[in-house]
Amino acid sequence: MNSATDTVAAILADPRFKAAVATLEREHDRTVEDIIRLTEIPAPPFKEERRAAAYLDMLRAHGLEEVEQDAVGNVMGRRRGSGNGSTVVVAAHLDTVFPEGTDVRVRREGTKLFAPGVGDDTRSLAVNLAFVRALDAAGIRTRADLLILGDVGEEGLGDLRGVRHFFTEGRHRDQVDAFFTVDSPEVDRIVTGGIGSKRYRIGFHGPGGHSFAAFGLVNPAYAMARAALALAGLAAPEAPRTTHCVSVLGGGTSVNAIPNAVWMEVDLRSQSAEELARLEAEFLRAVEAAAAEENAARSTREGPVTVEVAPIGDRPAGHTPVEAPIVQLATAAVAAHGYTPRQEYSSTDANIPMSLGIPAVKIGSGGRGGRAHSLEEWIDVEPGESLRGMSASLATILAVAGIAD
Repeated sequence: MNSATDTVAAILADPRFKAAVATLEREHDRTVEDIIRLTEIPAPPFKEERRAAAYLDMLRAHGLEEVEQDAVGNVMGRRRGSGNGSTVVVAAHLDTVFPEGTDVRVRREGTKLFAPGVGDDTRSLAVNLAFVRALDAAGIRTRADLLILGDVGEEGLGDLRGVRHFFTEGRHRDQVDAFFTVDSPEVDRIVTGGIGSKRYRIGFHGPGGHSFAAFGLVNPAYAMARAALALAGLAAPEAPRTTHCVSVLGGGTSVNAIPNAVWMEVDLRSQSAEELARLEAEFLRAVEAAAAEENAARSTREGPVTVEVAPIGDRPAGHTPVEAPIVQLATAAVAAHGYTPRQEYSSTDANIPMSLGIPAVKIGSGGRGGRAHSLEEWIDVEPGESLRGMSASLATILAVAGIAD
């Protein structure tokens, strides 16, 4: 056996860990109640305040120390360890992708819960609280402190703003030795690589005019089309996996008018920071070239086409090496629970610490789920599978944080 396997085997054999798992089982219904309670508090993009307030109260009720809310809305509390102040962060994000006004009432069918955001990532918020209760009931003290974090702005245009603030301006930023984001139910999927992304809104502006009477003037829509086609032709290697997409378009005033303004939003992604930087530079050059070509192709007597480039997203790429202890321990814990662990790339809160060289992975909250980011999102809270996954993730956290003698 390797050392990671030995470490995990020792944890699973420890009577205290068995007592913690027994508490998870005994309190399963309470965990489900917490999932439902939190899910039914709307947390649309940039409006997580109500859910954050509720979670802050729950952290406080669980007896954590230094319970606080920071300047961007993250809430957190510390479970003190026996060591020298080193910290392992256990995070889950508060926000969902769903806009204000979405019906977030939970519908239950057997062991399945249906509601927008129930699995991504509300289940994880409740599971992290269940971990605290289980450790307390079993009398387990970790060597490292556990900082339980409910963070804002993980989804979409939130652009990881909660964890970004935590690691750039938060008061705990220099204390973190390892970072877990608990995100989505699937325990077998261990995210060890952060897919970086650059997102832009590109505006093309021109004089406009009547589609017939002013024909021959520069047309911002043609410039935008040139830029979109240029992006379509840029190299996107399979290794490291790299992608690009023109995703949202708008502008114009009438079918019989040359538009004076059009815009598009684009998404550029890569597993490699270097490849992403190459793609970004080539795309931005193509945008300027597209405007120049349109200005050369048609009349600018009423004014040229100009370009406005507005960044709307910047997620850094990163990677926690496979040989890192946090990856080895997570893999061993998942395998010990009968899963086939898969190490993957994705875009999660772990991107930020990965990009800073801090050991970080995404682990699952247990159980099964599906249809994430849809109105029919669901999770299955059947106790057996839920508890197996929760046990695997709790063992992973304890393997990294250590159990005090």
